[in-house]
Amino acid sequence: MSTPAFDIAVRGGTVVTPHGVSRADIGVTGGVIAAIGNGLHGIRELDAAGCVVLPGAVDVHVHLATTAAAEFVDDVGTGTRAAAAGGVTTVGHMAFPEIEGETMAAATARDLAACAADAVVDFLVHPSFVLPDEHTLDDIGALARAGHRSLKTVTLFFDRGGAEMVAAFELAGRSGMLTMVHCEDGPLIDHATHALIDTGRGAVQHYPDSRPEITELAAVQRVIAICELTGAPVYLVHLSGARALHAAKDARARGLPVYTETRPVYLELTADVHARPDGAKYAGMPPLRTRHDVDALWRGLADGSIDTVATDHAPWRLADKLDPRLDVAGVRKGIAELETMLPLLYADGVAAGRIDLTRLAAVTSTNPARLFGLYPRKGAIAVGSDADLVVLDPVRCKVIDGRTMISRAGYSVYDGRETAGWPRFVLGRGEVLAHDGEVRARPGRGSRLTQGPMLAPLTV
Repeated sequence: MSTPAFDIAVRGGTVVTPHGVSRADIGVTGGVIAAIGNGLHGIRELDAAGCVVLPGAVDVHVHLATTAAAEFVDDVGTGTRAAAAGGVTTVGHMAFPEIEGETMAAATARDLAACAADAVVDFLVHPSFVLPDEHTLDDIGALARAGHRSLKTVTLFFDRGGAEMVAAFELAGRSGMLTMVHCEDGPLIDHATHALIDTGRGAVQHYPDSRPEITELAAVQRVIAICELTGAPVYLVHLSGARALHAAKDARARGLPVYTETRPVYLELTADVHARPDGAKYAGMPPLRTRHDVDALWRGLADGSIDTVATDHAPWRLADKLDPRLDVAGVRKGIAELETMLPLLYADGVAAGRIDLTRLAAVTSTNPARLFGLYPRKGAIAVGSDADLVVLDPVRCKVIDGRTMISRAGYSVYDGRETAGWPRFVLGRGEVLAHDGEVRARPGRGSRLTQGPMLAPLTV
C-alpha cells in the first residue's frame, strides 16, 4: 500500500473555488492546500461527502475585550473560539484607545499582544480612533510603515473633528490604508433622540426612531464626499438601509473607491422586534430597518453592490441589554453573531435561492481577504493558499440556543430558530479547529497576518 501523499485529505465534498463549484478532494500539507482533485488521500482523512467545502470565513469586523475598561463580554479567547465554531477562521479586531491618554498606536500594540496570547484563529488588528488628537496623524504614518493597511473611525462625532478628520482620511489613503467607517450622523441622532424623550416616547421600543435611516444616509454621503475630494478608499461598515446602499452603489458607478459591508442581523430581522417585551436585546448601531431594506440588502449581496458580510460581533449579557433603567438614549448596542453567520447565510441565502455558493464564498471570505490585503493566502480554496476550510453540512439542523454557545452573551437574537447548514469541520492552516461546534484549538495558535496591497473585490 502506498504512503498517503498529504498530511490531511478532505474527501468527496462540493468544493467552492475561485474557478467554480465541483466535487473534489483537497490535499493539505504543512498547513497549505497542496492539491485539489480526485482520489486524494492523506494520513488523516475527513469525510466531506454530502457537504459543501467553503474557504474559511474572513470576518474583518469584530470587537473583543482586551482591557478591564472594555464594555463587551467576549474577550479574545471566547470571541475567537466562537469564531472557530462558526466557521470564521480569520478575524479583524478593532483596537480603540480605552484608557485615558492612550494613543491609537499604543492601543494597537496592546491589542496585538492580547490577540497573540489568546486567539485560536488568525487575526489582524485595525488601528482605530473616534476623534483625532495631536498624535493621530503621526500614528497613521507610523502604523502604515509597520504594515497596517486598514484604519477604523466613526462619524458620530465628525463635527467635532472637522478638518482633522478629513486630513486623517487623506493621509490614510496616501499611506496605502483602507479607512473603515461607521456611518451615522451624531447631531441628527441627538435631535431625534431628544425629540422622542421630550414627547414621552423615550422607551426602548422607540429605539429605531432615534436613529432613522436619514442619519445613516447623511453620514454615508459625507464619507463619499471625502472619498471624492481626497481619493482615499473607504469601506462603509454594517450598512443597514436601502438608501445608504444606493448612495454607495452610485458612488462606485462613478468610479470612486467605495466599498460596502453589511451584517447578518440586517438580513434577518426588522425593526418590528423592538416592540417585543425583550426588544432591547436587538439594539445595534445602526438599528434594524424595514422589510424593504432587508430585501434591498439581499439584492445587493446578489448583484455585487455589497462586497462583504461581517458580524460586528460586540455582545453584552442579556441582563445588561434588558436593564429596565435604560431608554432610547442609553440602550446598550451590540450582539453576538460569530457562531451563526455562516449557517444563516447558507440557509437564507443559498438554500433560499437568493445567492449562490460562489457569492457566499465571495462575500464571507474572498472579498474581505482581497480588500484587506490577505489574498490569496486567505479567502480562497486554491493550491498555495492556507488550508482554512469549512466543511458545511447543508442538512444538519440545529435549534439556535445562545445558552449553549461559546459567546459569553448567553443568548442569541435568533434563539428558538431551527436552521440547517452548520459546520461539520472547521480547519485553520490545516488544523482541525472545531468539529460539530466543539472547539479543539489551543489559545495562542492564531497568527497575526501581514497585510499586502488592497485588491478590488470580485464582481458577479
